[in-house]
This record gives sequence, structure tokens and C-alpha cells, in this order.
Amino acid sequence: VQDRTMIDDRPAEWDGSTPGDFEMDTIVGKDGKGAIVTLVERNTNFTLARKLPQGKNAKALAQTVILMLLPYIGKIRSITTDNGSEFAEHLLIAKRLRTKIFFAHPYSSWEKGCIEYHNKLIRQYIPKGTDFDSISDEMLKEIIIKINRRPRLKLGFSTPVAEFFKFIA
Repeated sequence: VQDRTMIDDRPAEWDGSTPGDFEMDTIVGKDGKGAIVTLVERNTNFTLARKLPQGKNAKALAQTVILMLLPYIGKIRSITTDNGSEFAEHLLIAKRLRTKIFFAHPYSSWEKGCIEYHNKLIRQYIPKGTDFDSISDEMLKEIIIKINRRPRLKLGFSTPVAEFFKFIA
């Protein structure tokens, strides 16, 4: 991925202790076919996900992420992701959403641990080896609603959806 800004350059205060910092990743379907792009807001644990019909195509992923986050423009301080080729269009995402994108170090998934944890929550409903053609957009939406309605200790047993919408209000 060219022209990336590494996580080392992310300001220390953008540590997820206040809302506005997101992490981004992809989940891949059976035999590497199909993909789901996932985003989580680090402070509220609010999760978003969309199927990527073209798989890990960078341009298609960028357009999908822009559409997913456009309603929250002005509230997105940063997005942290990994070095997958599907994030090659990161400059387009950053420009359209008026945000900064930071990249974790290679093989350092713990630098974006929040999204890794939330991908595991999604995998409770969509196990590895699942053919993503069998997952409808509506089914994925229902899974994300369930995850966002789960009370969290970190949030004083509030839910990600309640805390996120307080933030964007």
C-alpha cells in the first residue's frame, strides 16, 4: 500500500478514549471468495459491516466505506487499518470523509485489537468456511444490529448503538 501513514504517527490522544476513532478490516469468505468490510468505532464499540460483492477489490471497498461513513462525516477523526491490498485506495477514503487513515505494522493485528475482537463476534454468526453467497445483506444487517445491541461492561452496560448515537447527536 503506497503513501500510507503508520500508526506511530497517530496522535497519542487519538487512543479511542473519546469517540471518533475507527478501525477497519475485512472478513473473507470460503475459499477466499467474497468479503465483508467491517468498521468499529473504538470508544463506543459501534460496528458497521457491508458485503463486498467484488471481494477485496480496493476501489469497490473504498466506495463502500465512503457510503457507510458518509452520514457521520465531521465525526470521523481517524481510521486505523492493516496493510492489505484492499486498502490501497485509502487516500480516496480519507479525502472523501475528511479524515486521516493510519496503518498498523505488518503482522501486528494487536494494534487494531478492537476490530479483531468485533470480527470474532461476527464470526459467532458467520463461521469461517461460510460461503458468503449464502449470507444476504439483510442477514448481515441483523447480525450487526444484534452485536450493537449487546450491553458492554466497558460502556457501563450500555449498548454500542446507544453510546454511538449519543456521540453523533
